Amino acid sequence: MKYDVLIIGGGASGLACAAWLINSEKKLNICIVEAGDRIGRKLAATGNGQGNVSNLDLNAEHFHGGNTKLVSQIACTDPFYACNFLFDCIFTADEKGRIYPSGRQASALCDGFIRRLKDKCEILLSTKVTDIDEEFNVKLSSNTTISAEYIVLCVGGKAQKQFKTDGSSYRLVEKFGHALTPLYPSLVQLKTQTQYIKTLKGIRADCAVTLYAGNKKFGKTRGDVVFTDYGVSGNAVFALSPLISGREDAELSLEFLPEISSEKIIKNLRERKLSGCSASELLSGTLHNQIGRAIIARAASDDEKTIVHTLKNFILPVTGTLGFDYAQVTKGGINMSDISDELESKFKPNLFFAGEVLDVDGDCGGYNLHWAFTSGMHVADAILKRL
Repeated sequence: MKYDVLIIGGGASGLACAAWLINSEKKLNICIVEAGDRIGRKLAATGNGQGNVSNLDLNAEHFHGGNTKLVSQIACTDPFYACNFLFDCIFTADEKGRIYPSGRQASALCDGFIRRLKDKCEILLSTKVTDIDEEFNVKLSSNTTISAEYIVLCVGGKAQKQFKTDGSSYRLVEKFGHALTPLYPSLVQLKTQTQYIKTLKGIRADCAVTLYAGNKKFGKTRGDVVFTDYGVSGNAVFALSPLISGREDAELSLEFLPEISSEKIIKNLRERKLSGCSASELLSGTLHNQIGRAIIARAASDDEKTIVHTLKNFILPVTGTLGFDYAQVTKGGINMSDISDELESKFKPNLFFAGEVLDVDGDCGGYNLHWAFTSGMHVADAILKRL
């Protein structure tokens, strides 16, 4: 079977590409090949199942990797434009600028794609592409061969192999000369030394978190930190996790009560001591009791300044991450220096790329899905201009 466009990967970028293509006046024969048993499975899990698809604050600093100038030109558009075109529901933004469908149900977005694409293109599920030759003959795991005029690689990265994204599909384009940048898990939980947090498992705290490596500051954010038996999780940790990549001497500095001055806390501690409060309970009520006790135990002193210094500089050396199986995104991918402004291979005409397969990753907060949608639509535009 010969198709006009073959999209390899039924995730966010591939589905956006297909939707934009079928919206045109051109009658195209389109095929999506998806390794999983359902299209959009990773999309259905985004935003803890609520569907965080974009963000009001779209600017270049939220995207990382290669050729961020081109990435910002493609992605830094109207934050509602892509989702309003792709889905027939209402979208709203929360207080942090994160954009969700008003029903807060990511699976409904997948259902919307299924409705839109049904009977408009062929979708091959539970099918993996095993090889692409120079003439764009494509071998499938079903022992059949198909071909296409244009191929769009939307296979994702190496993160979350439960969605059939284990990194094995990168090799499909190595024969054409494409190489990978180093791959790292991103937006992922961090392993840390646990000596001082063993009693805090499951407790959540609002902290200002700073990342240091080699005594140099690499990033700072504020948000939830969730203590675990291996280290820390939470949105503040996810936000800083991309900066851990390749660093072996990283450590996190947690500042509890970031909005309260050290002087005010010292004054409160002195008043509590005068009232006869025991040393281990000096922070009870001010912080979660277990956190307060852990800080005082680590300070190993009832001196107010020592306690507050520990509270404002709770250091956790980073020992690693939970890896690609738990990461939301892959940092790294197909080298952008070998990709044109149309996201086409510089080595093989009519071979395009979109989404996470490229060396592009976004911050936590809807940026990666927005890139997936807009890059898929950008590729579709490039193909339509040639037909």
